[in-house]
Amino acid sequence: MIRKNPSGDLPVIHESAYVDKTAILCGKIVVGENVFVGPYAVIRADEVDVLGGMEPIIIGAHSNIQDGVVIHSKAGGRVTIGEYTSIAHRSIVHGPCEVGSHVFIGFNSVLFNCTVGDRSVVRHNSVVEGCHVPPGFYIPSTCNIHSDADLAGIEQVTPQVADFSESVALANHELVRGYKKLQNEF
Repeated sequence: MIRKNPSGDLPVIHESAYVDKTAILCGKIVVGENVFVGPYAVIRADEVDVLGGMEPIIIGAHSNIQDGVVIHSKAGGRVTIGEYTSIAHRSIVHGPCEVGSHVFIGFNSVLFNCTVGDRSVVRHNSVVEGCHVPPGFYIPSTCNIHSDADLAGIEQVTPQVADFSESVALANHELVRGYKKLQNEF
């Protein structure tokens, strides 16, 4: 469902993107070229700051927002998802938040008030908040990162992990084409 927020903002979705019919996109959202938004995803840009303003939620080209993902922002803060980035099933990205390009966010992970640098990986069931994850970092499953100091023991992403992230992005890119073709059959 595509709908306006109380401020009257309507999502802008590139014609090549695929948004599942069960997904909800509400408000000041920009969805880039060849983006996949899966079933039951919720992307909501509807809260305003103290001055009544609101930054957009931007999903970069060729990224995928998988089943059950929630993207929202506190008090009108900006959320940016880079290009070729995968936000896996049931993750939460709560702004203000910036996620770089070629990033993989694993199942059930939570990002809040943070930045995640390009080509980083946050594995499944991890929490990242209040910090800056440098480019190329690997955060293992079930980690809780609540400050830049917590990042000291985190290792760099291995080429094998980066390859996995790229394969997820490519697989979802192919899904966009397949689902776009199917839209004409119903």
